[in-house]
Amino acid sequence: MTGSSSRMRLTRRGLLGAGIAAFAAPALAACSSPAVAGLTGAQLDPKTLVYWNLFGGGDGSRMQTMEAHYQQTHGGPSSLQSTVFAWGNPYYSKLTLATVGNKPPDIAISHLTRAKNLAQAGIIEPITDAELGLVGLSAADFNPKAWAAQRLGGHNIAIPLDTHPLVMFYNVDVCSKAGLIGSDGKLKPIHGMSEFESALKAISKVTGGIAASLANVAETATPWRFFTTLYHQHANASPVLSDDGAKFTIDDGIAVEVMSRVASWVKQGWMNDALNYADAETDLFTGKAGFYFEGEWEITTAQGIKGLKFGMVPVPTLYDQPASQADSHTFVLPKKDRTPAQRQQVMGFVKSMLDQSMTWAKGGHIPAYLPVRNSDAYGKLEPQADYASAANDAVYDDPAWYSGSGSTFENIIGAQLALAQQRAVSPKAALAATRSQLQVYLRTPSPL
Repeated sequence: MTGSSSRMRLTRRGLLGAGIAAFAAPALAACSSPAVAGLTGAQLDPKTLVYWNLFGGGDGSRMQTMEAHYQQTHGGPSSLQSTVFAWGNPYYSKLTLATVGNKPPDIAISHLTRAKNLAQAGIIEPITDAELGLVGLSAADFNPKAWAAQRLGGHNIAIPLDTHPLVMFYNVDVCSKAGLIGSDGKLKPIHGMSEFESALKAISKVTGGIAASLANVAETATPWRFFTTLYHQHANASPVLSDDGAKFTIDDGIAVEVMSRVASWVKQGWMNDALNYADAETDLFTGKAGFYFEGEWEITTAQGIKGLKFGMVPVPTLYDQPASQADSHTFVLPKKDRTPAQRQQVMGFVKSMLDQSMTWAKGGHIPAYLPVRNSDAYGKLEPQADYASAANDAVYDDPAWYSGSGSTFENIIGAQLALAQQRAVSPKAALAATRSQLQVYLRTPSPL
């Protein structure tokens, strides 16, 4: 059902169901457009498609380029109203409030790891195969990992735009001096722990300090992304969360091994003990480190550094199998009554965005739309094509009402992983603290 009778009432449980554990009035601050449908109740031309997203910086400018193309081909500026909100809970708060208030946008962006919470809370509605077919789309057009991850209860709840995994950046000049660059000018393949640690040792001799940088001060997401990447490279790793977040089922042995290994790199002087986000990437840019682990979106920052020669590859497989922590930006349909013409309009917008995935890919994100991902043009896009395989080995956060990108779960476990990297606490102590702090969330029944 899509009528107002089926909409969730505005309750604390409903907000939690959308993954919003810390809603506050400041989250309703004015957004980038003065005529915003939804919270402000502004009147729009009924033919105007209302689109909400959370893209700033380089992503924001590329999305604006894609939006402009849509407007040029669909009737001009009045055909689309796009509004940008602050990343994270403020965005999801607004989307939830607008939907339960019966004034949602026509189409919105959601992280895939947050979309399931929105679907279970009744904020977004399924996307049928028939609706995909309106613009010639089908499941076969999308990266299988991303497509499978968005499925819920046998339904499609989101249309993936991309996959954005953790990757390894490398400084070409530093790695060349360390003997790690091949005749093609790219990083030689690194297979297994022994080769990786040998590379760290060689780079450290060049820099006279650390070999690899990883943000861990005032930063919880990156330590979690790096840890879960290595954790899931173990073939027998259990889910970290199970039963929709009711159980913390991490394999203690594997978790301690990964944390201990990272701490050993710090002890050897091969990895930083404490760096914030900006300083961690600056160390790569200035040649103080040869490797840097972060999301591929930092490609834009790296490209803006004059004279910097860098490359990007998937995180090397150090254990049993390739794995890369990732999320995806997806298009979702907020629950509302729609005419057939409006459904056609929404799907036409999605198709236009997917067709422009090469523009989006220039910002680092790996296209989920296979006609672009498998094209010759994308194959020639460097360094993007060099790490594109990471999308096939994507590991999404386990579902829970308190998990996903920018979530309470990431903040809790990421903080402890950061302390373990800093060698401020032992791996076992970090694991025990995480388990203790998660208890209130594990014991709280899902509010869905």
